[in-house]
Amino acid sequence: MASYNAISPEKLVRLIGTPKAPIIIDVRDDDDFATAPYLLPTAIRQGHSDVEAWASTPAYRDRGVVVACQKGLKLSEGVAALLRLAGAQAEILEGGFAAWQAAALPLVPVRSLPQGRTAGGTLWVTRSRPKIDRIACPWLIRRFVDPAAKFLFVSPSEVEAVAARFGATPFDIEGVFWSHRGELCSFDVFVEEFGLAFPALKHVARIVRGADTNRPDLEPQASGLLAISLGLSRMYADDLEQLEAGMLIYDALYRWARDAADEMHDWVSHTPRKRDGRE
Repeated sequence: MASYNAISPEKLVRLIGTPKAPIIIDVRDDDDFATAPYLLPTAIRQGHSDVEAWASTPAYRDRGVVVACQKGLKLSEGVAALLRLAGAQAEILEGGFAAWQAAALPLVPVRSLPQGRTAGGTLWVTRSRPKIDRIACPWLIRRFVDPAAKFLFVSPSEVEAVAARFGATPFDIEGVFWSHRGELCSFDVFVEEFGLAFPALKHVARIVRGADTNRPDLEPQASGLLAISLGLSRMYADDLEQLEAGMLIYDALYRWARDAADEMHDWVSHTPRKRDGRE
């Protein structure tokens, strides 16, 4: 029987990618992690042996947290209980990492994380005055890879130098790993390299590619995204403010692709039916 304080993989995967997703903490022991060096999307690694040292930090207080060990047994139960003691709203992942893996749900390969960083807080840098990819990619990283990721927007000529000097990962510029490849835009590359095989996310990727590479034929929504993105870029002089506003745009686009892509809307369908000559 599942624990009262447990969440199933099927329920958790529905929360990932949304603004209200819980913090996911991987507490597998080192041997299990070495055997399968992957993380659930947005998960961070923390040690179960020193849980009392980090459980009481403000980052977890009054937050929804899901703890995953290998099988959803003693390690996750103990860590979740200590997190609740410290004020977090902590649950365990039912069946643990093994159940998630058995359900063939998306996993992020650690080798794809900048410097193999598993504790979050990655630092990225790209060109200033973003339009499409440079808003879409940060949204993707924060919602599916690293919620604590930070982004620098600098002069195009200085991106690589800033990356080298400040230990940031450059993206969406020519000649770097995280950028366009053939017909794929940078967003496509992030989805592929991070193993984010969410059907709705792949749909969003086609829309982003169509808007970013002047291919409105790829998806009907590509032209609309281009128009919204260009309008957004003219509303904000501050790139970070634009990114925060753009997060809502991509949150809505993802939820549409996941839950409402087949839904139609017209004036007639919302008009009350007439009965006996009356509405």
